[in-house]
Amino acid sequence: MKRTIALTTWIEHPALIHEQRPVKLREYAQHLPAVEVDTFFYALPQLKTVQQWINEVGPGFQFIVKAHQAMTKHPRAVLPEGVTLPEMFERFKQVIRPMVATDQLKTVLFQFPPQFDATVSNIEYLMKVRRLMGNLPVAIELRNKSWYQPAVIDSLVGYCRDLKFTLVAADEANQIQASIPFYLATTNPELVLIRLHGRNTEGWNHPGKEWRKKRTLYRYSEEQLKRLNQRIQQLTPQPQEVCVIFNNNSGGDAAPNALTLQQIMGVHFSGLVPRDPEQLDLF
Repeated sequence: MKRTIALTTWIEHPALIHEQRPVKLREYAQHLPAVEVDTFFYALPQLKTVQQWINEVGPGFQFIVKAHQAMTKHPRAVLPEGVTLPEMFERFKQVIRPMVATDQLKTVLFQFPPQFDATVSNIEYLMKVRRLMGNLPVAIELRNKSWYQPAVIDSLVGYCRDLKFTLVAADEANQIQASIPFYLATTNPELVLIRLHGRNTEGWNHPGKEWRKKRTLYRYSEEQLKRLNQRIQQLTPQPQEVCVIFNNNSGGDAAPNALTLQQIMGVHFSGLVPRDPEQLDLF
């Protein structure tokens, strides 16, 4: 079983380069073999931008790309004027085509809003997503507790297996109304995806104006990461790959946690971009 570790975006992780400045993608790719890109969620980048990203990394580097918010039925999402939803899917697929061509698309992440609950129409929409995405790899993150009720979860897992969806296991603050349980299952034999948002209960319960910052303000302990590694090792059936994404970066904790988990797992990432030579302070 291949084990991969990634972060959300590359700019916000100065701990990787030991400098307090934005990190370049080429520098990020010297340390980790994959990255989650949320740019597509807000607006589709130009094709030349995607090609530039590919040119900055090694051939083994992969991207987890977030689906556009209109594709995940976010309440405030607006389609471009005159564009239908199927056409939006086609535009999205055209933009990620360079990643597909070089086998550098790990998966497309459909992160659904909390309002996306377990209803017949939403179950049918998941089928529509598979139809519109064709054979492309798809991971879905569901953020409404109704999907994880005892009477629903087994059917959800089976449905994801039928559609070859990776059901994301999301780790977040527990025992609050707005969160979902951590549910780790192999629904796609090729990929299991784990997203770690942190367990900042106060940030999740009292979002306020700066909820995005507070919610992911959390550092996982070494013991917590060891327990996560044990859960991964015990996963049955084992997939071809498990990818762990750290999103707990309000306080800059994602990169240090990722490097700690790499040590715990004892994995060495091959095919990374060659490290830049470090300057020697001789005086």
